[in-house]
Formats: sequence, structure tokens, C-alpha cells
Amino acid sequence: MQVQQVTQDNLVLRQEVLGSRRFSNYWWATIVSLGGLGFLLAGLSSYLKVNLLLVSDTSKLQFIPQGVALLFYGVAGTLLALYLWLCIYWNLGGGYNEFNKKTGLIKIFRWGYPGKNRKIDLDYKIEDVQAIRAEIKEGINPKRELYLRVKPRRDIPLTRVGQPLSLSKLENIGAELARFLETPLEGL
Repeated sequence: MQVQQVTQDNLVLRQEVLGSRRFSNYWWATIVSLGGLGFLLAGLSSYLKVNLLLVSDTSKLQFIPQGVALLFYGVAGTLLALYLWLCIYWNLGGGYNEFNKKTGLIKIFRWGYPGKNRKIDLDYKIEDVQAIRAEIKEGINPKRELYLRVKPRRDIPLTRVGQPLSLSKLENIGAELARFLETPLEGL
């Protein structure tokens, strides 16, 4: 999930949160890019009657309906690949959690989509923290997350989105954070 850094004087704990820049996203963006480009070139080959692909000759396909279908899938795949690469470039969901006993503040920072709300920056007082809550749900779509329970508001997620953490790692991170903030750990 994140790298935890505690300062020399043990007053600041900082957890880096991995966003969109992880191996699986690079893998899928590459696969979708190759597939989208392949379909796009196949559709264009059908339209132009010139072979643009190295692996097969699609210039002899009829443009209507096969070439149009290939072109449609190529455009859709290329647009999806562009979106995936932009998410990686923007590092959506990446950021950090900083717990600072010197200032008495907790800072939750995440990168969002470009625009008015590109930066998600939340500040809370350490004294308002009620607990660290772990949510564990097993099954087809497992969920293992840590939340910061703050008095005036609802629970704030602290862990990354995507692949769930192992139970031991979740337990270790939650226990260390609860010890650091001197609050109870719920849900384990």
C-alpha cells in the first residue's frame, strides 16, 4: 500500500499512497493501445485497400460492414487507451496521508482529475480522531481498507483503491497508525 516514514523525533508519520501509476495499469494501457491501434489500422486498410498491418492482410475485406466495424472498435479502443494513459499521467488517486503531532493536524492529499478540483486536500485535527477502522469483506470482490473515523464527519479512506492489501499488511499498518495516534483500532 504505502511506505510509512516516521521522523527522527517520532512526531510526524507520512504514508505514501500509490495511485494510477502501478504495473497493472501500465500493462492494461499497453494491451488496449496495441489492440485499439490494430483494429484501427485494420479498418483503415479495408477502406484504403492498402495493407497497413504486419501480421495479416485486411485490405481485401469489404469496408461495409467489416471495415466499419473494425474502424469503430479501433476508435473505441484507442480512446479507451488514451483515457488509461491520461489516468497514469495524472496519477489519479496518488498522494499521501500525513499525521503531524507537532502541529496537531492530519493531512489527506490525493490527486484528482485536472480542473478546478485537481487536488483533494483534507485537513483534520488529531484531537477529532475517534478511531482507525478496518473494513474487511471477503468473496469474489474482496475489500480490505483502513478508514480514519473523525468526529464531525464520516469515515475517510486511507488506503489505495484497487488491489486489496493482504490481511497481515493491513493489520500492521492499522496497528502502527492507531498506536501513533493513540486511538483504538476497530474492525480487526
